[in-house]
Amino acid sequence: MDHPTSNRFSGFLPSPIGLIEITSNCDSITSIIFRDEGYPIQNTNINQLIVNCISQLNEYFEGTRHSFDLPTNPSGTEFQNRVWEKVCKIPFGETTSYGKIAKALGDTKLNRAVGFANGANPIPIIIPCHRVIGGDGSLTGYAGGLDKKSWLLRHERHYYTPTKGQLRMF
Repeated sequence: MDHPTSNRFSGFLPSPIGLIEITSNCDSITSIIFRDEGYPIQNTNINQLIVNCISQLNEYFEGTRHSFDLPTNPSGTEFQNRVWEKVCKIPFGETTSYGKIAKALGDTKLNRAVGFANGANPIPIIIPCHRVIGGDGSLTGYAGGLDKKSWLLRHERHYYTPTKGQLRMF
């Protein structure tokens, strides 16, 4: 019989925005967690998904990757998963608002619920919740802190090249 943690893998990535812990199961990335400075890096159990994720995140931070090709399995409610699907469609270097996502989901009154769902995203950066901002253009909450959100948006804008005639969902 397998040990209960034998299907849980984890690895760490020192990044420009701090230490990142990546977890997966056998099939998909399940979380990305921003860890505080001094967090003890121990008990890593790396699989090929973690290796691929670290590689793709490094490419992202170098500015050479604008989208991710990784299987993900965020744990959330049906509504949260619908929000995260919309968030994944926000192009690299661009932003949208909670209200626009609510409208895309069919109900403009859902903007607060969209904000809560966005805040519960267990796989930031890959599910780019940092690209969702306030309707007035202000930066609003981010699980990693507004400093990380601001850094990620500046980073993407630095490497962003718009495509003429590109179709937009938002």
